[in-house]
This record gives sequence, C-alpha cells and structure tokens, in this order.
Amino acid sequence: MNHWLFKSEPSAWSWADQVAKGSAGEEWSGVRNYQARNFMREMRVGDRGFFYHSQTEKAIVGIVEVIAQSHPDSTATDGRWDCVDIQAIEPVKTPVTLEMVKADPRLSEMALLKQSRLSVQPVTAEEWRVVCALAGLS
Repeated sequence: MNHWLFKSEPSAWSWADQVAKGSAGEEWSGVRNYQARNFMREMRVGDRGFFYHSQTEKAIVGIVEVIAQSHPDSTATDGRWDCVDIQAIEPVKTPVTLEMVKADPRLSEMALLKQSRLSVQPVTAEEWRVVCALAGLS
C-alpha cells in the first residue's frame, strides 16, 4: 500500500464535505498539474491518504482511502486530466498542523514542505507512521 496527501481549500471542499459523501466517496477532480495527475495515475484501490486543509487551517484533519483507480476527470474538457475517487475513513484525533510538521526533524523531507503548492503528494511509510502518531492514531 502506498500513502498520499490530498490538499484542499476547506472553502472549496472540506473534510466535512468528504465525510458527507459516505462510502460512495467522491472524485478528486479539478487537479490541473501534471505531476499531481501522474501521482494519481500511480494510486491503487486501498491506498490511504491524509486529507489536508490548506489556506487558513493548514492541517491534516483526516484519513481517506482510494476507492477507484485513475480515470478521466469528469470536470476536464480534454483527455489530459485524470483523477481517483476517495472516501473518508476517519478523522484524526489531533489535527497535525503545518507548523508541527515543520518542527519535527523526522518530517524535514516531506513533500508538504518541499513541494508546498502540489495538491496531491506522496508520503513515505516513515512519514505516514510519524504523522499518524502525532495525530493520535495507531
């Protein structure tokens, strides 16, 4: 299983919006960055990801799971853009803020810090373990 981070502005799509979709999940659509698209093309059903509120909150607030592999993005007007479908799995007990990530030397190479504008990012197994511990998850 691979791990990922999905960034969203809460005013556009929030953790509450994702949770409201239930087991049907939702397309992670509207991504118009080739690197993020390529990451989604690598995803497999069952992969897990962090749901990150960008903008004002700047925190990991939940765990999601990929429920449909890469397919054409329904919001795209050409064939260049793909997306995956994700469903909410569980909220974190303690939101993991960007400041917490920056302060932890074990996370110094995390894509969230190195490629801060990228909306879909890989997360290493070690980063996943550290962030889950900070979030109060086992």
